[in-house]
Amino acid sequence: MKRKMMGILLKWKNSDNRKPLIIQGARQVGKTYISLVFGKENYKNTVYFNFDNNSELEKIFERNFDTDRIIKELAFFSGESIFKKDTLIIFDEVQSSEIALNSLKYFNENNNDYHIIAAGSLLGVAINRSKYSFPVGKVETLTLYPLDFEEYLIAIGKETLLELIKESFATNTELAVHETAMDLYRTYLVVGGMPSAVLDYINKQDFNFVLATQKSINDNYIADMAKYATTTETVKIMAAYQSLPAQLAKENRKFQYKLIKTGARAYDYEVPISWLESSGIVNKIHKVNEGKLPLTAFADYNSFKIYLTDTGLLCSKFGVPANKVLSTSSDLDNFKGALAENYVASSLRAQGYTPFYWESNGQAEVDFIIQNRDGDIIPIEVKAAENVRARSLNVFIKKYTPAYAIRISGKNFGFENGIKSVPFYATWCI
Repeated sequence: MKRKMMGILLKWKNSDNRKPLIIQGARQVGKTYISLVFGKENYKNTVYFNFDNNSELEKIFERNFDTDRIIKELAFFSGESIFKKDTLIIFDEVQSSEIALNSLKYFNENNNDYHIIAAGSLLGVAINRSKYSFPVGKVETLTLYPLDFEEYLIAIGKETLLELIKESFATNTELAVHETAMDLYRTYLVVGGMPSAVLDYINKQDFNFVLATQKSINDNYIADMAKYATTTETVKIMAAYQSLPAQLAKENRKFQYKLIKTGARAYDYEVPISWLESSGIVNKIHKVNEGKLPLTAFADYNSFKIYLTDTGLLCSKFGVPANKVLSTSSDLDNFKGALAENYVASSLRAQGYTPFYWESNGQAEVDFIIQNRDGDIIPIEVKAAENVRARSLNVFIKKYTPAYAIRISGKNFGFENGIKSVPFYATWCI
């Protein structure tokens, strides 16, 4: 599967100021796969090391941080030659070895001609850091997300549609094949962007296989909670995670601790929620009280919404049949609203934005607020239902007069009264 990150990796390889690279992200988003494919396509050879429960491999790093010695022993361990600039070295599951992670600092300082990519699913979680700290400033970091809708269309062989969508987005002109694109979008909501689920759909065209894969991924997430957290933390992390369907089922998606359990307090669940966010399983979207630059200055970190990083996993977690999502009927309108917001949140994250939501004294609420590449504050309203009247969006426009606003819905492209109409299938163009 083609991933947009490939272009970024190539720039990293050719950079004069290259540092060891860490690719982080949720489990099974394709970190190892993209690293191996990149090595195969761009290097003389690739040498792969997996640190999960590999004490013999970890011992190579324990004597000292002499990088020349480490390279020689890694070459012997793998049975392969390691060449400066011509070999890609992959450290997989690097979160399992704090000493290997810390060694990246010394490779950057003393032997940066060796090209190293480290991959891990829980690098943002403070685990296994009893002796060595994270090599801040000595590594580059990239986050890999599930396939967004653009990558999904490439995976299923619909590249020509991408160009049509780009053109309509740029010119605000209606797309002739709008309904076809909407059908593909609805299918993506069910399949999601986890590579194994997408591959199952491509090969079998059967949502039952996709659902089985999604449940397996969810089980692996739960297994990670038990493996890398204490027993007490695991109970709380799982409770917070299991509450997400109930959180999103509300008309107001704001996270409420009482839905975890009666009497639950923020103090008890801040760390578990942080664990879920740092592991890449969820997107946490904070509220801003003002639609002004810089958004972070007006953020209310006590008020937030939580979305899963993948819509397919959300559908499987809700237990909603695929045909209900694919249908254009009004069945499950509230769930479809939550699903649409979840999709937009994930898409904006994948595009590199840090989205917020805006609320004004309980009188108006805009689903997402972003700062675009030009430094403009742009409000984004998401409308899953046919009714696209945007009262809250108009309140924001009147108060802050943004350069323009965006309404994401099932309607075709257009631009009217300062509001750019963007169909769901074009969110990746923003």
